[in-house]
Amino acid sequence: MRDLFIGLMSGTSLDGVDGVLVDFAGDRMQVQQYATLPFPPALQAELLALNTPGDNELHRAALAANGLVGIYAGVVQQLLERSGTLATQVKAIGAHGQTVRHRPQEFGATGYTLQLNNPALLAEHTGITVVADFRSRDVAAGGQGAPLVPAFHQQVFGRAGEAVAVLNIGGISNLSLLYGQILGFDCGPGNALMDHWCQLHTGQPYDADGTWAASGTVCPALLDTLLDEPYLTKAPPKSTGRDLFNPPWLASKLQGFAGLAPVGVQATLTELTASAIATCIRSYGKNSKLLIVCGGGALNKYLMQRLQALLPGMQVQSSATHGLPPLQVEAAAFAWLARQTVLGLPGNLASVTGARGERVLGAVYPA
Repeated sequence: MRDLFIGLMSGTSLDGVDGVLVDFAGDRMQVQQYATLPFPPALQAELLALNTPGDNELHRAALAANGLVGIYAGVVQQLLERSGTLATQVKAIGAHGQTVRHRPQEFGATGYTLQLNNPALLAEHTGITVVADFRSRDVAAGGQGAPLVPAFHQQVFGRAGEAVAVLNIGGISNLSLLYGQILGFDCGPGNALMDHWCQLHTGQPYDADGTWAASGTVCPALLDTLLDEPYLTKAPPKSTGRDLFNPPWLASKLQGFAGLAPVGVQATLTELTASAIATCIRSYGKNSKLLIVCGGGALNKYLMQRLQALLPGMQVQSSATHGLPPLQVEAAAFAWLARQTVLGLPGNLASVTGARGERVLGAVYPA
């Protein structure tokens, strides 16, 4: 008997939606199908704009959420058609939504996290139960609400008696340390600043293979300025997003470096991402000899080379080497989280988020 769930992920890279159809029957989860759709340029621009304050935000956010759900529904349709699966055979969709604000433990106490989504509309479009709003319960319980993937990473990549580190590099980079009491936190910027700078100066949405960055020279003074950000030395539990690491943040750091060639800035931004990650691993994951990398950053060959150079005592490997391609990991995690919700099981780890305890996450919108 199959145990089918769909996971959807549109992360801080803001490039589109990845989706997987996962079968959890038996001893090991199996991805049955993968599909992806890019964001139309207008929707991508609006989602990016909504990460910072602007006019008429409530109206614009509601319309953007509806547009996002249209892409979600398209990915679901592809997954069903390609796999020959009926909607009635899928128990639930895990739809995280698009994070546009993430400010936990601020403004007095609880703070908030906000993901654009319209799960009711997605349930109507697909005829499948939808689980959404995964982060809010953890935040309500005093946690960061992020990252939520370490428990899933432990299920998929954990090894008995061995310390393993799992790194997801999306727009933001987040690390899971799988040994003893599991830890997980956001390291700092992932692809977000690199993609922004590449788009601004080359017209390309990202630096393919890191080729442009590799052709430049890191500016040590700029790197020191970029690394002089309090978040990067803050102790976990911690999480961040485009609220902090965004174009205005970068512009403020670039003051005084007007004469630096754009390719030099790109090389330095890549080094920032690698350096922030390496520092976190050296500080909190000293026992780990294996670093498994997923997310779009795992496809950046130059970034992977820089991580290996900065972490000479570790094996730095793509998650594809361990049975799950980099662009499928986060989507599969939200399929797993949806299943946890449906089964009434917790999805967070208090040791990761700082919440008062484990909680069943998410809100359910029946088919």
